[in-house]
Amino acid sequence: MSAPTSSKRIAMACAMAFSCAWLSLGAWAQNSPEEVKRQLEALGSDIENAESRLEGTRAERDTAQQELREVETELADTQQRLTSLQREQDQLDQEVAELKQQRQTLEEERRQQRAALATQLNALYRLGPTPQLKLLLNQTDPARLDRLQQYLNHLNQARQQRLEALAKLEDQLDETQRALQSHQERLDSLASELTERRETLSDQRSKREAILSKYKERYTSEQAKLAALTDDRENAQQLLEQMQTKLERLDQPPPSTDIDQTRGELPWPVQGDMLATYGNGDGVDRNGMLIGAEAGTPVSAVHAGRVVFANWMRGFGNLLIVDHGDNVMTLYAHLQRFNVGVGAQVTRGDTLAAVGDSGGRDSPALYFEVRKNGDPIDPSDWIARR
Repeated sequence: MSAPTSSKRIAMACAMAFSCAWLSLGAWAQNSPEEVKRQLEALGSDIENAESRLEGTRAERDTAQQELREVETELADTQQRLTSLQREQDQLDQEVAELKQQRQTLEEERRQQRAALATQLNALYRLGPTPQLKLLLNQTDPARLDRLQQYLNHLNQARQQRLEALAKLEDQLDETQRALQSHQERLDSLASELTERRETLSDQRSKREAILSKYKERYTSEQAKLAALTDDRENAQQLLEQMQTKLERLDQPPPSTDIDQTRGELPWPVQGDMLATYGNGDGVDRNGMLIGAEAGTPVSAVHAGRVVFANWMRGFGNLLIVDHGDNVMTLYAHLQRFNVGVGAQVTRGDTLAAVGDSGGRDSPALYFEVRKNGDPIDPSDWIARR
C-alpha cells in the first residue's frame, strides 16, 4: 500500500486537531452564552493550530506567512483601537459642545437673575433702612398698611429666592467647568494616543509592504504563483469543511433563521465594484465574489446569525464567518478589522467589520462567500440584483 498523499496527511492532521475541541460541543443549547463563546473561541484556536500544521508542511513559505499573519493581526488591532479612540473623541467633542452651550445658558440666566435682584434691592433701598417702621408711622389706614406690608414681605421673599437661585447657578457653573476641564484633559490624552497609534499604524503598514515584497519574490513564475494560490484555496477548503462537519454534529444545531426563504433578496454586504465573480477569482477568492471598496468601509451582515469565527486565516487574511442555521454560512474576508467577536448574535444590517486588504492583497476589497452544507455556492443566487 502506498504512503498517504500530502493532502490526505493534511486532512488527517486537521481532523485530529478538531476532534478534542468538539467532544463537548453537543450540548451548546444547554450552555450559557458565555460558555458558548468560550467554546467557539476554543474552536478558533484549534483552527489556528490546524492551520499551523498545514504551514509546517511548507517550511519555505512558513516564515513569510507567519510574518504576514502577525503584522496583519497587529494592523487589525491598531485599526480597531484607532476606531474606538476616534469614536470616543467624537463623543467627547459632542459632550464638550453641549457643556459649553449649557454654561452659556447658565451664565445668561445668572445675568438675568442678578439684574432682577438689583431691581429688587433698588426698590428696598428707596424704602430706607427701616421700611416697616415708616409704614407704621406714615399710614393711618390699617387696610392699606396691611397691603403694603404684604408687598414688602413678597419683595423680601423674592429677593431670598433670587439669592438661592444665584447660589444654585453658581454651583451648576462650577460643576460644568469641572466637567469641561475633565473632558478637555481626556481629549488631550486621546489626541496623544491617537498620534501614537497613527505612527504605529504607519510603521506596521511599512512592515507589511516589506513582507509582501519578500513574499512575492518567491514566485519565480506565474505558474508558481498560481500553484501557491491553488494551495491556499485547498487548505482553506479543508479547514472550512472541518468546521461545517463539526457544526452539523451538534446535538442541537443553531436555530433556523429562514435564510433559505431570502434567496435572491439578501442585501449586499458592501457597495462597490465587482472585481471577481463566483468561479473567476484567484486562490481563495474563487469560491465567492470579490467586491472592491475603500478601506474602512463598513461591512454589513446579510442575514441574522451567530459569529462562529473571527480570526486571521491564510489567503483570507482577517476572516469572519456567520452561521445562519439551516447549514448555511456566510464568509467575509480580507477585512481591516472586526466590529464583533466570536459568539455575537447579529441581525441583518449589523456592522460586522470594515473592508481591508489583509491576506496579502494589493488593494482593499471584500471577499464574500456563501456555503450550503459545507459547499461553496454562487452568492449571486442569494443576494438581490442591483
